[in-house]
Amino acid sequence: MKKFILLLLVITFSLITEAQSHIGFLSDNYSGVHGVISNPANITNSPFKIDINLGGVSVFGSNDYFGINILDATKDGYNFDLESKKHPKDANSGFINVDALGPSFMFNINKKSTLAIFTRARAFVNANELNGTTIASIDDDTTYDYNFEESYFNILAHSWAEFGVTYARTVLDKEQHSISGGLTLKYLKGLGSVFTLGKEIVVDYDDDGTDLGGGETTGSISTSGNLTYARFADFDNDNYDYETPDNASGFGVDLGVVYEWRPSYGDYKVNDSTNNNFNHKNEYKLKIGISVTDIGFVDYKDGKKEAFNMAISDLNEDNFDGTDDIGDFLNTYFTRANTATGYKIDLPAALHVNVDWNINGKMYLNLNTDFSLMSESRITANRVSNVVSLTPRYESKWFSFYLPLSVIENNGFRMGAGFRAGPLYVGSGSLISAFTSDNNRGADVYAGMKVPIYHNVPKDKDGDGIIDKLDDCPEIHGSVENNGCPWPDTDEDGVLDNVDECPQEAGPEDNKGCPWGDKDGDLILDNVDACPDLFGPEENNGCPYKDTDEDGVLDKNDDCIDQKGTVANNGCPEEVLQKLQKTLNDYAKVILFNYGTSSLSKESDKVLLDIIAVLKVYPNASFTIEGHTDSIGSYKLNKILSEKRANAVKDYLVKNGIDASRLSAIGYGERRPIATNMYKHGRAKNRRVEINLVK
Repeated sequence: MKKFILLLLVITFSLITEAQSHIGFLSDNYSGVHGVISNPANITNSPFKIDINLGGVSVFGSNDYFGINILDATKDGYNFDLESKKHPKDANSGFINVDALGPSFMFNINKKSTLAIFTRARAFVNANELNGTTIASIDDDTTYDYNFEESYFNILAHSWAEFGVTYARTVLDKEQHSISGGLTLKYLKGLGSVFTLGKEIVVDYDDDGTDLGGGETTGSISTSGNLTYARFADFDNDNYDYETPDNASGFGVDLGVVYEWRPSYGDYKVNDSTNNNFNHKNEYKLKIGISVTDIGFVDYKDGKKEAFNMAISDLNEDNFDGTDDIGDFLNTYFTRANTATGYKIDLPAALHVNVDWNINGKMYLNLNTDFSLMSESRITANRVSNVVSLTPRYESKWFSFYLPLSVIENNGFRMGAGFRAGPLYVGSGSLISAFTSDNNRGADVYAGMKVPIYHNVPKDKDGDGIIDKLDDCPEIHGSVENNGCPWPDTDEDGVLDNVDECPQEAGPEDNKGCPWGDKDGDLILDNVDACPDLFGPEENNGCPYKDTDEDGVLDKNDDCIDQKGTVANNGCPEEVLQKLQKTLNDYAKVILFNYGTSSLSKESDKVLLDIIAVLKVYPNASFTIEGHTDSIGSYKLNKILSEKRANAVKDYLVKNGIDASRLSAIGYGERRPIATNMYKHGRAKNRRVEINLVK
C-alpha cells in the first residue's frame, strides 16, 4: 500500500509551475539557438554568425498544496508536516516540466535567412482536479486510516525527444519596419507515457481491518468508482531495464512571426545601395513576437488503454503490496469494462506573445505572455500554465543579467534572476521568491553551456560610418553619398561639389555655389537687383521708374505724379504751372531787404519759409531767382547789388532744404523795371526779387 501512497504523493507534489522554460534567458537577443523554443522567427537578425549549444537543462518543480521557505527547509530539524503551509481545495492541479536542449546549432544561410538544427528532450507531468482533502487525509499523522474521495481527476505523465529543423527569414525590411517569419518542423520520439482518469473514486483504508489469524492484522481496502488507465508497454515493468517504446513517434510544428520597429534604421545602414545591416547591433526600438508552439502529437501505437469498475470490498493491503505491476493488479482484482490498443498524447500547444522594448541599447524591458491552447479536461494532452512575465534586463555582447517578475496561473507572483556570461547561462524564474517567501510553492532552475560565434564588427578606420570594405577612401572621413570620400571643391569657392550647382564656376554659398547673374541686363547683379527680371537704373535698385499718370514723364521727374502733364512742364498741366508762378510772384512782392544792402529783413523770414513749402511740393521743378533794383545810383553798383540780393535768397532756400541744383541766381540791376523810377512809389516796386519756374 505504501507504493500506491508514495506514487500519489509524488504526483500531488508535482503540480503547477511556470509555462516557459529558461525564463529571462529567452528574452535575451544573445540567447541564440534557444530562441526557437518560444518563437522560430527569433533566430533572424541574430548577432551570431553561428551559435552552438553544447547542452543545457531547465527543471521546474511546484505545487499549490504545500508552501515552504526553502532556506528554512534546508536547516536541520525542519518539520515539513508542522512548518509547511497547506492549501487544500477541491481541485489542486498543475504540472512538472523538465526541458533539456541537447547539442544544437544555428547559422546564417545569407543576410536574410537563418537555419537551426536542434535536439531536445522534454518531460511533463500534469495532474488536474485532485481533492486537497484527500491529500490532507493521507498526510495526517494522527491515524493510519484514511478515506480517499475523488469525484473527478486526471493525471498525465509524458516524456519525449525532439529532432527539429527551423528555418527563419526576413520577409520585409523597409526603412523603419522589419518582419520575419519562422517555421520549425520536429520529429518526435516518445520516451514513455502514462495517464489515468478517475470518476467518483472512493478508497476507504482501515489500517488493521483484516484479521490474518494468530493475532496478526493487515489493512483492508474497499473501493468504488470508475478508472481509466493507459500506459506504454513497459511502464509496469519494475526491473528497471527500461527501453524506449518501439512504436511511439509523431511530428510537431512551431510557427512564429516577429515585427521590429526601427526608427533609427539609418544609423545601421552602410549605404542605400548595399543595404548592409549592422548585425552585431540590435537595430530595433520595439520588437513584437507572436508564435504558436507544439502543434502535434506522439502516437503510442502499442500502448494499452483500459477502463475498470473499481467496486470491491474484500481487498487487503497484502494483495496490493504483493503486486509489482499496477496493470496486473487492476486486472486481477477489478472488473475491466473495456480495453484498447494505441493512443495519442498531444503536445502542450501554447500561444506566445512577446514585446521587447530597447530602452537605450543596453537596458531592455520584456513583456511575455504564454497561454495554453489545451484544456485541463483534455486528458491526453500535456498543458502549460498561463503566465505573464515582465523582465527588465541588462544586455551586452558577453554579459546579460535578467530579473524576471511573473504571475502564474494558480501559483501567484514569482521573482527570479539569471545571467549569461560568455558561454555560460544560469538562472531561475523563481529564485528570489523561493528564498524570501514563507509560502513558496515552487522552484525552478536552468543552466547550460554554449559556443557563441559572433558577427565580426565591421571596421571603420576613418570613423565616417562606412565600413572599410565599402569605403572608397577608408583613411579619410567622407560621406555616404560619395562612397566614404570627402566631397571636392573644384571651383574653390568654399561650396562643396555635392551642393554646388555650378561646380566649375566660383560663386557664393547663398547662391548654391553659382555666380550671381544679371537676367535683365541692367548691369545690376540679381542678388542686389530689387527687380531682377526688369531693366532698371542703379539709383532705383535695378527697378524701372514708374509713370503713374502715364504722361511720359517718369514719377521721379514728374511734379504732378497723379495729373497728366507735359514734358516741358515737368509732368504738370499748364494751369498748374500758371497757378504756381502766380503764387511765387505773390510771395516775391514781400521779400524785403534792409535799405542799400543785400541782407534780408526779419519780415521776410515767414514769406521765404512759405516759398520753401511750395517748392517742396514740386521736387523735380527748377527755379530762377532774379534780383532787381531802381535807378538810383550807378548802373554798375545796382547790378552788383541785385546779384547779391538774388544769391541771398538762394542761400536761404538752400540752407532750409532746397537742393541747390534746382536753383539759379542772377542780378539784372535796373534794366527790367516794372514801374517808373521818377516817383518814389514806382522805385519801390522796382526793388524786388522774383522766383520764376524754369520751363
